[in-house]
Amino acid sequence: MPKSKKKNNPQPNRRELFSGTSALATAALLSAQPASGQNTTNDIAGKSVLITGTSSGFGRRTSLHLARNGARVVASMRNFQNGQRLEAQELRDIAADEGLKLSVVEIDVTDPALVASGVAQAQEITNGKLDVLVNNAGIGFGGPVEMHDEEALLLQFQTNLFGYHRMANAVLPQMRKRGQGQLIQISSQLGRIILPNIGMYCATKFGMEAMFEALAYELAPHGIDVCIIQPGGYPTKIWDNGRAYFSDLLERSPSAKVEAYDHHLQLSRSLMSGAYQTDPMDVARAIYELISLPQGKRPLRRPVHTNTQLTEMANQTHAKIQSFAMGDGSYADWYRAVTD
Repeated sequence: MPKSKKKNNPQPNRRELFSGTSALATAALLSAQPASGQNTTNDIAGKSVLITGTSSGFGRRTSLHLARNGARVVASMRNFQNGQRLEAQELRDIAADEGLKLSVVEIDVTDPALVASGVAQAQEITNGKLDVLVNNAGIGFGGPVEMHDEEALLLQFQTNLFGYHRMANAVLPQMRKRGQGQLIQISSQLGRIILPNIGMYCATKFGMEAMFEALAYELAPHGIDVCIIQPGGYPTKIWDNGRAYFSDLLERSPSAKVEAYDHHLQLSRSLMSGAYQTDPMDVARAIYELISLPQGKRPLRRPVHTNTQLTEMANQTHAKIQSFAMGDGSYADWYRAVTD
């Protein structure tokens, strides 16, 4: 980590330092920084944001929250039904009633063609100036690892891991060309903490966290921020969908495995109850805050829940390991650009 400076000498934006901006430009930047203790966020009015998985849950709430705060939002969802899907029409109606800059496009993150066409529409809507991608679309369901067949594996990995990669690849060329942008990923506490009977969901989130942390370092020279949000349990539709996927998995499973894992399956059902008293708007507000922060000042990870103690412990331990692995080596500048 960089050496500490005098108490009254504020730290410049890490991207400015990393890109070798002139001392004059850095001084101008510092003069605009708020004093300690003041609100350090900027208004998001005018920001262009593409969000996946907006038919319900975090995605729907975030779309409306950002649009109501002045952002130009492109909300995407699958199973579009030629634009007639009820959830898509509801978002359009709210946008029309409230005068919001909110458009709805079709993206299924498991379909490369729909990713390409949906992102192209988003680029057209935002005049080629897409500022933020929120990778939110996701699925999850329980069951012992041995019981997951190829169909169950592909379903979760295609959405939670490969889908996030597809979306990032689709928006990054334009962001790199502009020298700015932000990728926000919705992970989970289970991207850090492993529980039995929901292990394949953990695997997708662990993989996604690794992928996008690596991408954060790789994108540091391009002025693009990567942020990972780690929610705990919230009452969203992911649990309803998860129970349906879990039921399908049980129907396909050999009776011998179902009998062998009977107790595990009972625990799996309790994991997917969705009986939480938390407010899903916590995640929408966290996304707003991450977008509001100045470029280069956004945290790599942001746990979100009423209890984040275990996630924060895992994040802190991992950060120490990464510091040893990268802090003084060939990637030291990239590491500091992401973490200081």
